[in-house]
Amino acid sequence: MLLRRLARPLFASWFVSQGLDALRHPGAHAQVVRDGLDGVRARVPLSARSSAPGPVAKALTGGFSDKQLATATQAHGAAMLVAGAMLAVGRAPRTAALALAGLTVPLVLVNLPVGRDSLTPEEKKARSERLVRALSFAGGAVLVGVDLEGRPGVSWRVQHARADRAALKAARATEAAKHVDG
Repeated sequence: MLLRRLARPLFASWFVSQGLDALRHPGAHAQVVRDGLDGVRARVPLSARSSAPGPVAKALTGGFSDKQLATATQAHGAAMLVAGAMLAVGRAPRTAALALAGLTVPLVLVNLPVGRDSLTPEEKKARSERLVRALSFAGGAVLVGVDLEGRPGVSWRVQHARADRAALKAARATEAAKHVDG
């Protein structure tokens, strides 16, 4: 129990710091998103881009302005900040951790190694490091999200409630049979 109370805030600190940074400096994060979208756009055929559904087609055709991307990164950062803070203070930690795992998916996607060919070796290395970091924290968030803290999960409780109900029904049937025979 004490270990969880210490480890959760430590783990959540990365998410909180990323969320705060996205809120404070959305332009830098929006540029990372733009670079990731450019990399994907360069590798997706034009026919697939035009037949994609609404927002996906808009992203693949470069239809988002810098202001829209900055606003989206701020919203994403705010969500990471709130979920990270919830995890840190122990409020709905499983839900917060699973939300953080889901919020890390866009970070993984924009840092995939399908960037522009014009990236410098330093930019490629930075992107790879961000990708590995995002994957690591997504995996950790999933583990935290499925941690039952030594308590039984919902499926175990349902299974045992059914078994208890069946045993009670059988006991009542046996008792009723004794009264009928007696």
